[in-house]
Amino acid sequence: MGRQRQTDREIPTARLSDGRIARIVPSEFATGYEVDVDGTPQSHVDPSDPTHLHFEYVARMGAVIDLLPEGPLTAVHLGAGGLTIPRYIDATRPGSRQQVIELEPALVDLVREALPLPRAAAIRIRIGDAREGLARLPQGMRGAVDLLVSDVYSGAQTPAHLTTVEFYREAAALLAPGGVLLVNTADGAGLAFARRQAATIREVLPELAVLAEVQVLKGRRFGNLVMAASARPLPVEWLPRLMAAGPHPAKVAHGEELDRFIADARPAVDGDATDSPRPSWSLFDR
Repeated sequence: MGRQRQTDREIPTARLSDGRIARIVPSEFATGYEVDVDGTPQSHVDPSDPTHLHFEYVARMGAVIDLLPEGPLTAVHLGAGGLTIPRYIDATRPGSRQQVIELEPALVDLVREALPLPRAAAIRIRIGDAREGLARLPQGMRGAVDLLVSDVYSGAQTPAHLTTVEFYREAAALLAPGGVLLVNTADGAGLAFARRQAATIREVLPELAVLAEVQVLKGRRFGNLVMAASARPLPVEWLPRLMAAGPHPAKVAHGEELDRFIADARPAVDGDATDSPRPSWSLFDR
């Protein structure tokens, strides 16, 4: 049912701590629902099919997750949204143990009530700042996390303190020896922020690949770039499958192409980092 036809019941709504309004509305473009914050779609969830990853960058994250070694995962997610990726992992990797850190309790309550998680899902949600929350995770998780996903937006921008060498060192300390960090970065013309993020992540985790739609990776339009990083080499056989993932052709910057992408960008540190650029509506590919 499209949004324009939803007149017979109230749209689930919550006011966030900064005054923004979060809503859960039926998707106009696919089955399922969107978590919408002040008019900007943040997440898409299809309760009838948690493997349906509608947003293009999320589908690329799913493609990376699919290529991790078989079996249950230990995963940490920074930023809850509609809990799309945790639902995907629960459906495709039964037995996985997942921790989610989200700043906004009202958003968590809204999603839990309107789009309940599967009863058997081992997904624990912790409330708090993402960086502070990393330090509060159980000590036994250090060096044991297979997948860490950073997809944090406040006011449609990633806060500066979640973009630095120091932050990524804290995140990397949780990863198992072959663990993978996935970061959602949004940028536009020139890709100055994305190039700097790639330099920052590679300073901590030397094996890095950047995935995006071709025009986005060329800096011709605003969009999402997914950065996959690890302390160990990413399997070369990943690349063809990652390039084919998603509804539109992807481009993967890796090796020498990644060197050219980063060029002379400096890693961001706590003293000089900036928030990510403010996105436009084209950020959410249909």
